[in-house]
Amino acid sequence: MTFLRSVVGKLWLTILLLVSVVLFILTIMLLEFFQNYNTLEMKEDLTNTAEKIAHVLEGHTNGELSLGLEISWEIIDKVNNVVIIKNENEIYYSPNTEKTKRLSLADIKNDPNLSQVFKRDVNVEKVSTLTFNDEDEKGTKFSIIGVPLHLPGEEHSAVFIYQSMEVMQETTHETTKFILLVAGVAIILTTIFAFFLSTRIAAPLRKMREAAFEVARGKFDTKVPILTHDEIGELATAFNQMGRQLKFNMSALSQEKEQLSSILSSMADGVITFNRDGTILITNPPADRFLQYWYYEMGEFSSDSEAIPTEVMDLFQQAVNTESEQVGEISFQGRHWVILVSPLYSNRFIRGAVAVLRDMTEERQLDKMRQDFIANVSHELRTPISMLQGYSEAIVDDIAESQEEKKEMAKVIYDESLRMGRLVNELLDLARMEAGHLLLTKEEIYISSFINRIIHKFQGLAKENEVQLYAEIENGITSISFDPDRIEQVLTNLIDNAIRHTPKGGSVKLSVTSEEMGIMIRVKDSGSGIPEEDLPFVFERFYKADKARTRGRAGTGLGLAIAKNIIDAHHGHISVQSKIGHGTTFSF
Repeated sequence: MTFLRSVVGKLWLTILLLVSVVLFILTIMLLEFFQNYNTLEMKEDLTNTAEKIAHVLEGHTNGELSLGLEISWEIIDKVNNVVIIKNENEIYYSPNTEKTKRLSLADIKNDPNLSQVFKRDVNVEKVSTLTFNDEDEKGTKFSIIGVPLHLPGEEHSAVFIYQSMEVMQETTHETTKFILLVAGVAIILTTIFAFFLSTRIAAPLRKMREAAFEVARGKFDTKVPILTHDEIGELATAFNQMGRQLKFNMSALSQEKEQLSSILSSMADGVITFNRDGTILITNPPADRFLQYWYYEMGEFSSDSEAIPTEVMDLFQQAVNTESEQVGEISFQGRHWVILVSPLYSNRFIRGAVAVLRDMTEERQLDKMRQDFIANVSHELRTPISMLQGYSEAIVDDIAESQEEKKEMAKVIYDESLRMGRLVNELLDLARMEAGHLLLTKEEIYISSFINRIIHKFQGLAKENEVQLYAEIENGITSISFDPDRIEQVLTNLIDNAIRHTPKGGSVKLSVTSEEMGIMIRVKDSGSGIPEEDLPFVFERFYKADKARTRGRAGTGLGLAIAKNIIDAHHGHISVQSKIGHGTTFSF
């Protein structure tokens, strides 16, 4: 069945059927023609023989009838039977005629056709079935020819010659076998020719099929050999041109795709492309960060989640339904985004939408910083200055009576001056970092020993606060290049903050995992967490989540700002994720 479904099988079967039908019709027509021809030839031969016999007998009268009969018997063939009727009393049969197969005068006179020889003196012919004995039930077909005989003194004389049709049937049978033999040979030759022709036609088609599969696999350089200059050769030429055009088009599409991918990746705004059913098709890195924040907000920590913010989906549905741009704003995890959703068209039908997300957090932070900076600086400086002023006035006015009281006041003045010095130094360091003057001394550091040393340094503080402090390092991470002093400064700040804000019985985990562009270090605590409204500002100068700004546990508010600048100088990225009552995670 596979062969018959192929081009070779179909062409072979078509040619074979066509030739077979033609040969069948031609055989039937030839057999009919030869049968009619043989019948006609036999009748003409019998008629000529009968007329010759009549002519011979008419020329041998006057006692020479016996000579005429002898000549007549010489004229006839062995298969011919002759009856010469001189009159009703004188009837002569050819010597080769058996007694059991003699045509009697009664049979002739009783036959209406044969009797016309006597009545109308004309030649007659007839094909009749004759039964000569009881054993021959069906009888035998004979072709009978009657010719009138004109003898002197005789009125009803005639020559009848008859021959069995079996002779003609044997000739026809032999002719049929010959024609069928020729037809069989013709069919065999046609089969060979058709198969050869089909193979010649199918061979280039198979090459084109193989080339088409290669092109489908992306090998656009595949070429089909041009073996002929007929339609198949033209098809091969067109196929090669198609392959070159496909290669050109795919190269153009690839370049355009790479260009669009580069544009998307380099965009500062997030881009999310949706299908018509709301499925996300394409995102760029800023959009991925937006979704990560959303997954954390929803309690999902895997980027495989299919959850999409309700506000975004509402804007998507409005854009699809109204076929117009929609603008909205969304805030969570202390960050703010402005969202613009525009419908996408394909042949004047909406096939989806594209959402552009602009992170407005920095602008909002700058606005708040402008409002809070003066208040923060004045608040940080006002307390030590007030204490310096108060204690110095007490000493000047001799309020302190004893020497010990004066020393205690002087010590407070000294401590506050040191604190102001630290604050000024940190401000100067932060200013240098933000101005790009931070110099890093990078070296290859073994992560395991580096992390264990830092953990060991804080174990005393952790035990004092009854907090479990431990580290997890992913297998396969050995060493990486960075400034150990600066990174230790970052980790010191993060771990110290985590321990101070974690209640007794809590835990602080320092984890190191491998990422595509380097390593990811996380400091995760089980503390009280940071309010959502404070998250965007934790890396800003002087900002504190503790609105009462109580001393003791609180610092200057510059530690995280310095940490962010150190990570930026290492071309890294630092972020925070937190929920009230679920702890805080700083990652860089």
